[in-house]
Amino acid sequence: MMLHHRRSPWRSAAAAVAVLLLVAATLVGCRAEQTSGQAGTVTIAHKFGQTRVPADPQRVVTVGWTDQDFVLPLGVVPVSTREFFTEYNGYPWVKAATDGKGVTTWGADTIDFEAIAAQKPDLIFAIYETIDRQTYDRLSQIAPTVIQSGDYADEETPWDVQLLTTGTALGKRELAEQLVDEVKRRITEARQANPEFEGKTLVVDFGPESGGHYLLPEKDPRRALFTALGFQTQDVDGDVSEERLDLLDRDVLFVNGATEAQMLTSPAFARLGVVRDGRTLYTTFESNLSGALTYSGPDALLYALDVLTPQLANALNGRPVADLANA
Repeated sequence: MMLHHRRSPWRSAAAAVAVLLLVAATLVGCRAEQTSGQAGTVTIAHKFGQTRVPADPQRVVTVGWTDQDFVLPLGVVPVSTREFFTEYNGYPWVKAATDGKGVTTWGADTIDFEAIAAQKPDLIFAIYETIDRQTYDRLSQIAPTVIQSGDYADEETPWDVQLLTTGTALGKRELAEQLVDEVKRRITEARQANPEFEGKTLVVDFGPESGGHYLLPEKDPRRALFTALGFQTQDVDGDVSEERLDLLDRDVLFVNGATEAQMLTSPAFARLGVVRDGRTLYTTFESNLSGALTYSGPDALLYALDVLTPQLANALNGRPVADLANA
């Protein structure tokens, strides 16, 4: 089984943001520039100052929960990553990026400084993680460490800014820009082909396999793709009791973490109009789709877009919706 948390896939103390469609000005959020005086070196500005990254780093370690998904599409396989979903190496976009070999991990819930140091990295990424000054200083003693910009709250860096920051640090800014453009172009095409998405309210019910219901908020990365496609978020988020399942009854419902059969054991859930009318999609935590929505790197987003777009259209147009439990 993979590691997961109901409130947040990495820290319940911090809600993460991944806004997919940004105005052009936000694309410079990483504030990276060439440093004079040392050829090939770049400087990345962040919430604690600046990090000078040496040219052509060879041993990259990722510490953020999803940072590996932003390094791989740039052609860099990290020497070690943080373990998050145990299914990660089986995801199709990960197998493609690593020739089926996957990535190795150094640990999971807590940051293991000794294990990271043992990898002898020359660059560390810790963007999608809540990094305090003490943690940053300890990581920086091991290797130059890239963390999030001060422009965003902890674990709230949009996916495209994260990708551009990663690309700049690796000396692959142009490739990162191309990937951002490709994902946004595909999203725009899907949105234009499905104008019925615009303004509809889509609820993401996360983690119901444990018997509870947690409605993802507007800025949670696991629902960012839905927002990018034109869907609105429900007014209420967070934990919901069985007595208030009416909060799930909007235009479309996406259940992340349980099968249809599991959910229908609840009479209150089964009575919801969005369920009776077939406007509900279901996937499990073990699915590639759930992983794609969580990691939210460019290849993951394209995977999720291909799977979800036709089923969202089916839900809103009265057509049968496919079982996405293993999608």
